[in-house]
Amino acid sequence: MTSIAGAVTEFRQLDLMATGDTTVHRLDAKAKVLVTLAFILAVVSLGKYELAALFPFFLYPAVVMALGNLPARYIARKVVVVLPFALLVGMFNPLFDQTVLVRLGPIGISGGWLSFASILVRAALTVGAALILVGITGFPAICQALDQLGMPRIFTVQLLFLYRYLFVLIEEGSRTARARELRAFGGAAGGGLGLRSYGSLLSHLLLRTWLRAERIHLAMLARGFSGEFHPRRTTRFGVREFLFLAGWSSLFLFFRLVNVSQLLGTIITGVSG
Repeated sequence: MTSIAGAVTEFRQLDLMATGDTTVHRLDAKAKVLVTLAFILAVVSLGKYELAALFPFFLYPAVVMALGNLPARYIARKVVVVLPFALLVGMFNPLFDQTVLVRLGPIGISGGWLSFASILVRAALTVGAALILVGITGFPAICQALDQLGMPRIFTVQLLFLYRYLFVLIEEGSRTARARELRAFGGAAGGGLGLRSYGSLLSHLLLRTWLRAERIHLAMLARGFSGEFHPRRTTRFGVREFLFLAGWSSLFLFFRLVNVSQLLGTIITGVSG
């Protein structure tokens, strides 16, 4: 439970970064959401063997992190947490696809290794872009932008509730787990921390969160909640947002249609030759 609470606390710290006042923070959330979607679509639409074509896309997260004053080490740590899942997805590719597609001198690289590396790079790019979006926008503003872009309101409201009260669930779970450990003396005297205790622990957690949710709902109704959340920062889609969206989308389209890495390699080889 402590590790889960720590992970949620770190995610809350990422959302707190959205309170910054940089150029990208002040942009309308809809522009940033659309640019992130365009980035993800461009990355995932590349062929499974096009590993070199993915590297120019690192320009976007690097520039946005620099403009938004986001800590690169923090984002990198969060991305590394997700990479094992991508590793599981592509770990068998080298076994099933052994056709040699690239040769580096005497070393032949099969298509399986290329697709495996491509999966890892795509995961790093897409997850990094999503984390950066939260870091420069904030999760509530993202949900509001999705609502304004046409997503059904019931989904956006559910996402907001899930985000806001996930922390409440973790706090209730932490208190319940702490009380269990104290009553069992840390498991030192007669156990009390075995698997049997988890049944009552989960049932108590369910009842406590149910009652807490009812109190929260009544408090929200008493304060005039009508199904809408109001953002911390009010923005509008203007000229800056249009230039931000058009500029990055055009660059993503160029990276998608032109293998920039291969083009640069050809130019450098021609100049050196």
